[in-house]
Amino acid sequence: MTASSSAAPAEPRPPSGALPVAEPFRIRRAAVRLVRQDGRAFAALLALNALAAGAGLVAPWLLGRVVDEVRAGGGVGTVDRLALTILVFALAQLLLARYASLVAHRFGERTLARVREQFADRALTLPASVVERAGTGDLTTRGTTDVAAVGTTLRDVGPDVLIAAVQALFILGAVFVLNPLLGACGVLGLLGIWFAVRWYLRRALTAYLAEGAANSALAEQLAATAAGARTVEALGLQQSRIDACHRAIEECRRTRTRTLFLRSVLFPAVDISYVVPVAGVLLIGGVLHGHGAMSLGAVVASALYLRQLSQPLDTILQRVEQLQSSSASFARVEGIGVVAHVPPARSRTPADDRIAVTGVHYAYGGGAGDDVLQGVDLTVRPGEHLAIVGPSGAGKTTLGRLLAGVDVPRSGSVTVGGVPVADLTPDRLRRQVVLVTQEHHVFLGTVRDNLRIAAPSATDAELRAALATVGAEWAGELPDGLDTDLGHAGHRPDGAQSQQLALARVVLADPHTLILDEATALLDPRTARHTERALAAVLEGRTVIAIAHRLQAAHDADRVAVMEDGRITELGAHDDLVAADGAYAALWRSWHADRPHSPSP
Repeated sequence: MTASSSAAPAEPRPPSGALPVAEPFRIRRAAVRLVRQDGRAFAALLALNALAAGAGLVAPWLLGRVVDEVRAGGGVGTVDRLALTILVFALAQLLLARYASLVAHRFGERTLARVREQFADRALTLPASVVERAGTGDLTTRGTTDVAAVGTTLRDVGPDVLIAAVQALFILGAVFVLNPLLGACGVLGLLGIWFAVRWYLRRALTAYLAEGAANSALAEQLAATAAGARTVEALGLQQSRIDACHRAIEECRRTRTRTLFLRSVLFPAVDISYVVPVAGVLLIGGVLHGHGAMSLGAVVASALYLRQLSQPLDTILQRVEQLQSSSASFARVEGIGVVAHVPPARSRTPADDRIAVTGVHYAYGGGAGDDVLQGVDLTVRPGEHLAIVGPSGAGKTTLGRLLAGVDVPRSGSVTVGGVPVADLTPDRLRRQVVLVTQEHHVFLGTVRDNLRIAAPSATDAELRAALATVGAEWAGELPDGLDTDLGHAGHRPDGAQSQQLALARVVLADPHTLILDEATALLDPRTARHTERALAAVLEGRTVIAIAHRLQAAHDADRVAVMEDGRITELGAHDDLVAADGAYAALWRSWHADRPHSPSP
């Protein structure tokens, strides 16, 4: 429920700050929670993989038996029976593995749906100030690229790694059963893989987090450049924006080169390590066989097992890169939960609608060094129309954000009915206070969709009445009326029409207190005056706080608060402040001097 930007200079905005990344213990806890939510499917997945791995162990062992039977003079019938048994177990392994894969994919899709829903819920409850500091690029990248990476892991990588891990454990166990010495030889031969993977894992998570941050920064640069394309062209800033995008692209290239280097070291080391245990088993097994301590079939079976081990290990190691990438993505997705606003368990009910600002100090970034607001005290009575005026940068918009619960004071308090505004649940807060800023947004969808955001149960008659209240007669002239699509594929509202849609949403929301931060800035003076009067009629008896750049709004207010350097320096009725010949009187005379042909109020 916001309106559009005006030509007036904007208040200071919070500095950019990326959204946090979840710590490892949070990631582990989140992963365990996701598994528990679909525990039966996960247990079935483990059981099926264990059965498939067990079935896969039969073939090498039976091949060893074939060798021993042939050496002992066994006939064709014996070999045929063993071959048929191998075929049966191979078929059983195939069917069990396919069914396990199906269960795994279903588990992954359900879990991914939970991740997406949780991300959307958390993103919608993020404090507006946090989103503004982080920028839309970071949040968008987490909700698209990072969630997609997590989905790939849940759907494909995770099941593959789980199946391969179970197979590898079963194979190593089988080698130990055949001969503990050969099993130990195989494990020692695999130490090269262990060292290579350990080296990789120590560096990979940091590298992939840096790559994700670089992707977010690039998305932010591209989004900012595209959104401000007209301003860039008008001010001749094309080269500076191109340079900024090139720097972001270079950082993406540098971080991706780093992760590529890690992979280029890991994979060759792994390929060499596959050969070592097989060669070791054949050498030692040959010696044991020569001394009669082991049958030739057992040696062959052990070598086949270790050769077979390369397939699951290859799957695991090939997926390690994706696991590290998706772990970094999951950390970024879960990072939203670190700052997501959690409403108090028991929200107090305001005693009345009186707003009280007491000793408020506020600085963007939370530090005390450069307070934008310095010891502000203000009481707004229910039903009062208060105008806040002052020079650009005085802190007017910042105070409006605190009154609306968008930001929280560094010290002091902002209360409504004796309850801190920050302690109200989002639903209760928006029934109390709605902030209409200089910004606006038209959502993709119909006119009806855009309006029902504020009142989902509103009837068409109520929607048309709200549009009429703010002077949006143009909506009735659209080809499909309320069903007209807005955006690229339909009607494209201009700035004034977008602002009127935002104000119509305010009418439908029907809050007790309305904070207008130059909400009619893009309307022409006559339309703006009509809209302001219409809003005043609709909100009669309610509290209206107008952050005014045009002092006509201050003239009509019950009281006027004058802000200078983050403080309220004057407070009173328009006529009294003009008579006092202070800062407000100077502003009033200056405003009239700039409008020599304007009629007297």
